Amino acid sequence: MANEIIIAYETKYNATREIAQKIGEVLAEGGVGADVFSIDQISDLGLYKAVILGSAVFTGNWCEEAAKFLETNEKVLSEKMVWLFSSGPLGEGSVEEDSKGWRFPQKLQPIADRIAPRDIAVFHGKIDKDKLSLLHKFMTKVAKVPVGDFRRWDEVKAWAKGIAETLKKEGIGKGSPA
Repeated sequence: MANEIIIAYETKYNATREIAQKIGEVLAEGGVGADVFSIDQISDLGLYKAVILGSAVFTGNWCEEAAKFLETNEKVLSEKMVWLFSSGPLGEGSVEEDSKGWRFPQKLQPIADRIAPRDIAVFHGKIDKDKLSLLHKFMTKVAKVPVGDFRRWDEVKAWAKGIAETLKKEGIGKGSPA
């Protein structure tokens, strides 16, 4: 571990990984170094002072691995500065319109409430139908889900810049190598 901040993510088709990496890049540009790892690569959150945790969203739920990670690490996360993000709504409208007001998985909300994250963000997602499993192709077709890359990088960057500013004010991540 070279940094005090970790960006942890779970993804199905790499769109959420790319968002996590962009957040890491923006933090580094802001002078705050962060480690970026998929959830299955993390062995000890206790080493970090701040955690940014994100998951892809399917049918209003985080990936099973991300949900389990949040549940398993609730106590450790409640003692840290935490930000949560979801990647999933698809379409050209606002996140609120495209997610129909969805903000966070209902079954995980009590855990989030106990952790008390600094913020919970929802970003538009991406679907490349050529990479989908047969089940997801079928679900996408039946539900008439828009296909394409709907991520809005300016929104991701603005959110990450806000986190970088907060971390610097708290004296976390300064001088950490990116």
